[in-house]
Amino acid sequence: MIRASIEKGAFAKALHDYKTIILSRGTRHDHQTIAYVLEACKNALDLITASTTHARVVKSGFDCYPSILSSLVNVYLSCDCFDVANQVFDEIPEWGFNLVSANLILASFMKNGEFHYASKVFRRMRSKDVVSWNTMIMGCVRNARPKEAISFFDRMLGSNFEPDGFTFSSVLTACGRTGGLRHGERVHRLMTEKEIKLNSILSSALIDMYSKCGSIARAKQVFDSVPIDNVSVWNAMITGFAIHGLVSNVLETFSQMENEAVSPDEITFVGILTACSHCGMVELGREFFDLMRMKYSIQPELEHYGAMVDLLGRAGHLEEAYSTISSMPMNPDIVIWRALLSASRTHRMTHYAQIAIEKMSNLESGDYVLLSNIYTSTKKWDHAERVRVMMNKKKIRKKNGLSWAELGGAIHQFSAGDRCHPDSKAIYMVLEGLMRRIKMEGYVPTMDLALVDVSEEEKEGNLSCHSEKLATAFVIMKTSPGTEIRVSKNLRACYDCHCWMKMVSKVLNRVIIMRDRIRFHRFEGGSCSCNDYW
Repeated sequence: MIRASIEKGAFAKALHDYKTIILSRGTRHDHQTIAYVLEACKNALDLITASTTHARVVKSGFDCYPSILSSLVNVYLSCDCFDVANQVFDEIPEWGFNLVSANLILASFMKNGEFHYASKVFRRMRSKDVVSWNTMIMGCVRNARPKEAISFFDRMLGSNFEPDGFTFSSVLTACGRTGGLRHGERVHRLMTEKEIKLNSILSSALIDMYSKCGSIARAKQVFDSVPIDNVSVWNAMITGFAIHGLVSNVLETFSQMENEAVSPDEITFVGILTACSHCGMVELGREFFDLMRMKYSIQPELEHYGAMVDLLGRAGHLEEAYSTISSMPMNPDIVIWRALLSASRTHRMTHYAQIAIEKMSNLESGDYVLLSNIYTSTKKWDHAERVRVMMNKKKIRKKNGLSWAELGGAIHQFSAGDRCHPDSKAIYMVLEGLMRRIKMEGYVPTMDLALVDVSEEEKEGNLSCHSEKLATAFVIMKTSPGTEIRVSKNLRACYDCHCWMKMVSKVLNRVIIMRDRIRFHRFEGGSCSCNDYW
């Protein structure tokens, strides 16, 4: 009866039958009964029944069955009781590990962001298969641990496991997240050596990886060499052009897409609107926003409205941006309000910044920093100080600026004011030398970025230690003249760093490619590919 209810999806009835028939009548039950009950508890998210059943498992001696313990782990995982799940997992003897169950537990921990526990499970697994490795690699990617994903991939190869298409797709995503072009190229070569057939998923992953690693030309080469009958491949190329601010290439690709009778989807138009936003092409953005509805019957979703708000806000049309938010058929999310807040910072409009802050729930550190910067840029020091006091009261810490640079097959990470790198002393010496040279060329630090009204000398000191400057100085120090410099950052590049990069590219006659949270910047000869619009 219990099993029949479970098979029909009637989990509550299965548990009701268990309680009223088995328990109330004192009917004996075996470990199979317990297995069914735990399956029902997992699907019904019934933690109370699961806990009492757990006690019954121990009392009845069924905790000698590894399968029962595995089922208990999965129930607790489903109910978000990760500590208890880990404790039960520790009770499973190593000889009792069933590979399928262990993989399911591994996937559950990763799905819920419990990387520490997942790693522990992985270490204890006496036998592993490709699914085990893939779960760890993809889990790292989904939990913002791309460096660990690449590390697991290398370990997988070292353990003589043969990666499959899913492995390659995951690790290419990780390479794109870190900006690790050399790693990405190595993975691509390995795919070629192993004669991995490129389907739409892998083709899209390759294009995405090269785009996000700053090599848009290589991304286009891949695009031109693979079958492009699937819309996802077109979307990958359009999105790649968009993050590089190449709106003409976006339009050309979209036109080619139409000519080949490939119907665009929602993601296609997100990419096009993003490209328009990066280049300040307001009228063109409006046209495509209407086109997606009128010609393709694609109703705008949150992402499309967010792109329009971003487009209008960046161009200084804050009133229209706010009007767009107000007319949305769905509730705006925090990303949309954050776009308005960011535009308010750019155009120093405290009125709309205050509206955005009031509408946002669960404010993050970056939101407070943006508001404080708005007040600072308009010389409202008291207001800026109140924001800082509020942050201290709520124990909110500013999110660290992090930058990465790939060199010699290794990815080096820097934080703002970082002095932990082994070459830290030499990096700061290079940085000081660069500062002297670019000041002679006319560079003046942008002092209004400081959060409080401190001395000019202190402001300049804070600006000079931003993570992307440290990463750039490191690459300059370690490479020969003429070598391209590639740096990635987790936050939007500030105005001062942008000016700094332009001047460094000029005095050293070197190309600097920097990826920030918003887009790619190519600095060359004292100018940037974004035309100072980002």
